Amino acid sequence: MEKWSLMTITVLLALTVRWTVSLGSYSGAGKPPMYGDYEAQRHWQEVTYNLPVRQWYFNTSDNNLLYWGLDYPPLTAYHSFLCAYIAKLINPDWIALHTSRGYESQPHKLFMRTTVFVADLLVYIPAVILYCFSLKETSTKKKVSSALCILLYPGLILIDHGHFQYNSVSLGFALWGVIYLSYDWDLLGSAAFCLALNYKQMELYHSLPFFCYLLGKCFKKGLKGKGLVLLTKIAGTVVVCFAVCWLPFCTDMEQIMQVLRRLLPIDLFPIDRGLFEDKVANIWCSLSVLIKIKNIVSPQTQLKLSFAVTFLSLLPTCIKLTVQPSLRGFKFALVSCALSFFLFSFQVHEKSILLVSVPVCLIINEIPFMATWFLLVSTFSMLPLLLKDGLLLAFLSACVASFSIFEKTSAEDLQLKPFSLSLKGYVSWFKSFPKIVRSLFLLSITLMGVLSVMSAAVHPPQRLPDLFPLSVSIISCLHFLLFLVYFNVVILWDSKNSRSQKKIS
Repeated sequence: MEKWSLMTITVLLALTVRWTVSLGSYSGAGKPPMYGDYEAQRHWQEVTYNLPVRQWYFNTSDNNLLYWGLDYPPLTAYHSFLCAYIAKLINPDWIALHTSRGYESQPHKLFMRTTVFVADLLVYIPAVILYCFSLKETSTKKKVSSALCILLYPGLILIDHGHFQYNSVSLGFALWGVIYLSYDWDLLGSAAFCLALNYKQMELYHSLPFFCYLLGKCFKKGLKGKGLVLLTKIAGTVVVCFAVCWLPFCTDMEQIMQVLRRLLPIDLFPIDRGLFEDKVANIWCSLSVLIKIKNIVSPQTQLKLSFAVTFLSLLPTCIKLTVQPSLRGFKFALVSCALSFFLFSFQVHEKSILLVSVPVCLIINEIPFMATWFLLVSTFSMLPLLLKDGLLLAFLSACVASFSIFEKTSAEDLQLKPFSLSLKGYVSWFKSFPKIVRSLFLLSITLMGVLSVMSAAVHPPQRLPDLFPLSVSIISCLHFLLFLVYFNVVILWDSKNSRSQKKIS
């Protein structure tokens, strides 16, 4: 009874924080001609409700793809249609074809904010609660604290409820997939991840860990017996799920190809634009300060370079997970692979760090210090967006709250004991490691806090207008590179027969 009471309080607190954040401004408010992500979501409702399905992804006189053209998979389109159907019942002007462009009013803002709130309540929050309840060998207090940390992760709240997005839907489906796999419900896990991928194509960041973990299980069962049966069932589940999601677009090949063209990053971000556009906290943007890669090599070579580096950074984790499939390794692989994609792939958006952050939330109970530190850095990396939407104070509050995990820095707490033992003669160096980590954490928090305040209060020099956003990107990127090394060390040095590799979730 006490467990349920504590979890109810946790959920109510999470909902209160979400609603409070949503009371502020939103992306692009009052800023024509595009009006920001809020208008993108509203426009998709307008398009999906007023136009036949066959025109949703095509450029027509009623659907100008240059003005927030639909560029997410079918489930996002269906979600937009459902929201539009409800909007039509309340006020038809909100989704009137052409005339509703840039529509802004308090009732409509309330409606749009509510749609994000409800999506969170139906998909993401139940998955978080069930995940935390299913944690084995964990006290009620730790389960509740884990749920609180995940539900109050500032990055996702600020982007979805402050900036205005529906990231919690695709991330929620992916989390349902993790939960099902933890119970050995592999077909349901595959179906849930297919839903995530058919809501946002950026879930490809998580596709390799799902694939390698399930393939590894099939290998373990034997591909001439039960393993082959399982592999066939999983393949059939994936095909059926995709067929159902894409059914309205399967009338002819032209429809399918047009939807795919809208979803592929190369179509949305032409190769000629190069490795990156905005000040994003990945390796290419950070290196551009020293090496102008865009001016040295051709766009096609840049694409090949990013693919090669991304593939090589993913390879060790994917091989380990395939050869030694475990739920613990799977969750860490979700983090490592998504972070590799974010750091090295072509045309990354700053909000893509959420695809790394939510898997980090899943292991916060195992590595509270490093997970909390990463979540703070991930939020900091989106600082330009937070400043644009007036959400800086929420981030600074999270920095202050982070000191509660300050002592969780031993080799055991950081899951580095196997690595330290493998160093043999150098084990003594690890005695000072907790002190070094705490010092780096203090330096990191101070640096992020100072730069956040300066970005908000100080005007950059005229000859360096991008000084602060670029500084945020470089500092965040350096953090992420260190985190990538750390997560790979934990994965690769994890003992095959260790107790931690038992099924936990």
